[in-house]
Amino acid sequence: MTLTPRRGGIVILLSFLVAFLLMVLPLPEWARSFRPQWYTLVLIYWCMASPQRIGVGVGWLTGIMVDVLTGTLLGQHALSLSVIAFITQKVHQRLRLFPIWQQSLSILSLLLVEKLLELWVMGTVAQPVPPLLFWAPPVVGMLLWPWILVILRDLRRKFQVS
Repeated sequence: MTLTPRRGGIVILLSFLVAFLLMVLPLPEWARSFRPQWYTLVLIYWCMASPQRIGVGVGWLTGIMVDVLTGTLLGQHALSLSVIAFITQKVHQRLRLFPIWQQSLSILSLLLVEKLLELWVMGTVAQPVPPLLFWAPPVVGMLLWPWILVILRDLRRKFQVS
């Protein structure tokens, strides 16, 4: 346990707010199916970078916010983001050691787990099966991961988020 005060909470909050803004940003009809899971990518990064601060509770709150912003079943994203935060916290030390391409593949698997949980919830409430493009955002997120990692890592270092 450290007695030094934690810094940079506003940077973490602002990164989540930017992710929410990117989530609701209007896109052309053809690009909507390829919208990355910004909020999940930010959650994964902060769970890896600061697992003592960001965890299952933040994942659950983020999921509730996503449910409210998108108008989906309340708790649908909260369940999946809580699971993603838990998994990321358990393997964060290994993920940090991976080269960037292996990290990207690991992020793909985490994003696919989120989509599978979302699909499971949709099935339990008898929603129709989504089209094949339902699986496109995890691939886009995997491709964006190197840039998200660099941007958030530089912000964390610049503002000395502990």
